[in-house]
Amino acid sequence: MSGTVSGKEKSQEEIEKIIEQTQNSDQKIYPILKPGDWVGLKAGALSSTLIPSEDGAEVVIGYGIDTPDNFVFLTKKHLETMDPKQITQEAFQNLENCDTGLEFVASLDNKAVGSNGSDFSSETILSRTHMLKAHAMLDAEELLVSIPRRTCMTIISRDVDKDTMNTFAYLHNYTWEDDSFGNAPITNSLFIVKDGNIVGHIPL
Repeated sequence: MSGTVSGKEKSQEEIEKIIEQTQNSDQKIYPILKPGDWVGLKAGALSSTLIPSEDGAEVVIGYGIDTPDNFVFLTKKHLETMDPKQITQEAFQNLENCDTGLEFVASLDNKAVGSNGSDFSSETILSRTHMLKAHAMLDAEELLVSIPRRTCMTIISRDVDKDTMNTFAYLHNYTWEDDSFGNAPITNSLFIVKDGNIVGHIPL
C-alpha cells in the first residue's frame, strides 16, 4: 500500500509544481487544437470535442501550459487540484488577450485575412473577439476559415468570387499536405463562422 501513497504524493507534488508554473505570469494555459487521433488523448490529456465524428472526434481542443521549452498538456490528473471550468475559462481568456496580428493576405488580392506564424494563429478561430474582427475587416456576414495546421489561419468571406475561392481552397490543400515546417496538422476541413462563432464545417 505504501507504494501507492508515495506515488500519490509524488503526483501531488508534480501537480503543485505545474499549478505553480501556471501561476507564473509567463506560463499561461491556452486552448490548443488537435486532430481526433492525437496521441495525447490516450495519455489522458484533458480535451473537449470541436468536431465530433462517428468514432469519437475529428478535431479536439486540448489545454496546454505555454512553457519556454514546450507545451505541457493538462491531463485528467490535474483535475484533482484544478477546476475544469477554471481551466477552460482561463485558457479562453488568455486566447482573447493574444495578439495574433490578423492582416490582409496579398496573395489573395487582399480578399482574405490571415494570421500565420504566431503560436496561437489557428486557435483564434475559437475566439469570438478575433473572429468578429475578421468579419469587420472583410465586411462579411459569413466566413470560411482554413486552419489545416497549427500556426496557420486564412479567412475569406463565404460569398467571395470563384477565383478567390479556388485559390483559397488550393492554399488550404497545399498547407495541409506540406509537412516541411513540422507544424502539427489539425483538420482537412473548412470552418463556417457566423457572428464570430463556428456554425459548421465542410470536410474537403
